Amino acid sequence: MTSCPDPVEFLLELIRCPSVTPNEAGALDYLEKILTPAGFVFQRLPFSEQGTADVDNLFARVGSGTPHFCFAGHTDVVPPGDESTWMIPPFAGKIADGVIYGRGACDMKGSVAAFAAAAMGYLSSHGETFDGSISLLITGDEEGPAINGTVKVLKWLKAHEQLPDDCLVGEPTCPEELGDTVKIGRRGSIHFEVTVTGVQGHSAYPHKADNPIPKLARLIDRVAAAKLDDGTEHFDPSTLAISTFDVGNPAHNVIPEKATARFNIRFNTEHTAGQLRRWVHAECEAVAREMGGKFDIVVVEGADVFQTRPGALVDIVTGAVENATGIKPALSTSGGTSDARFIKDYCPVVEFGPTNHTIHQTDERIGVEELKGLTRIYREILEQYFAQGAR
Repeated sequence: MTSCPDPVEFLLELIRCPSVTPNEAGALDYLEKILTPAGFVFQRLPFSEQGTADVDNLFARVGSGTPHFCFAGHTDVVPPGDESTWMIPPFAGKIADGVIYGRGACDMKGSVAAFAAAAMGYLSSHGETFDGSISLLITGDEEGPAINGTVKVLKWLKAHEQLPDDCLVGEPTCPEELGDTVKIGRRGSIHFEVTVTGVQGHSAYPHKADNPIPKLARLIDRVAAAKLDDGTEHFDPSTLAISTFDVGNPAHNVIPEKATARFNIRFNTEHTAGQLRRWVHAECEAVAREMGGKFDIVVVEGADVFQTRPGALVDIVTGAVENATGIKPALSTSGGTSDARFIKDYCPVVEFGPTNHTIHQTDERIGVEELKGLTRIYREILEQYFAQGAR
C-alpha cells in the first residue's frame, strides 16, 4: 500500500492562513493547489445572506461513481485572543518538540490536512481501478453563524446531484487519546428567553406594585429542578442551564416592571423541540395561575437531536480506528453542536478527529505523531469503505 503524503507540511501551511471566521485567507486556495495533482475537480461556492458576512466554501471531488464518501470540515478558526500570550505566534505555523502549534491545529485544520493526505495516498494506490468518489466539503463559517456554509453547500450538492452516500466530519472527538471516541450523534439545543411583566413601584409600598421577580424566580426554580429524563443508551440525560436572570434595575428602592431570564436545554432523543416548547409554556402558565403576571416567551431552536444508527458507516469507522490504534472507540453523542447536524438530513454521518485538549485555547496544538496517526486512520477508513462497497 502506497504511503500517504506527509500531512505535517499541509497543516503548517493551513495554519499560516489567518482564516478567522469568515475570512478564507488563502486556506481554500492552498487546498486546491495540493489536491489538483490528485485529480480533484473543484467548486468554489461563495454564499451570501443579508445581515451576515459572505462566506467562501470549497467542494472538491475526485471520481463520479458510487459509492461516494465525503470528508467534511472547516478551515475557519476562532480569534486567537492576545497573541502575546502564545508561546509561538498563532499563525506562524511552527513545530516545537514534536508538537505543531497554531490556531486551528486541532479544530480543525489538522483533520483537513489529514483528509487531504489520506485521500491522496489512497488515490495513488488505487487510482487506476478506483470507480467510486471521494470528496471534501470544506466551509468557512462553522465557527460563526453557520448560515452561509455547510447548510447551503448541501443544498447546492442536492440540486446538482452530487450528494455523498456517507460522510465523516473531522471534529476533534477524542477527550484523552487518539482513537478513544467516535461521535454518532449530537444532542439537540433549544434556547428560551422568558420575560415577566408586572407594575413598577416604590420598594416602600410593594402592595402598590406588581413585582415580576418572585414570579420569574418561581418559574426558574421549577424548570431548573425538573428531571427531564434518565438518558438513553447513547445519550446522557438532557440538561437545562440558566444563563441569565436580569431586571436591569440599578436602584435599590424601585420595584422593576420587568424581569428576564434565559436558559438553554440540551436534549436527547427522548424529546423534540416542540415537546420542550410546550413544556416551558405549561410551566409559565402554571406559575401565572398561582402568582399572576404576564409571561412572554421567545424561543430559538439551535439544533435538532440526531443519532446515526449502527450500520456499515459506524462499523467501518470504528473498525478502522481500532485497527490503527488498538483502541476500541466509545460511541458518543456528547459535546455541543457541529455541522453534522446539517449533514444528517442528507446521508449517514459520523464524527472522528484528534484529541480536543486545546481547542479554542491559547497555544492550541497537535502532536506530529498524532497528526500522522489520524491520517493513517482516515486512509484505513477509505480502504475499508471502498473494499466493502459501503452505501
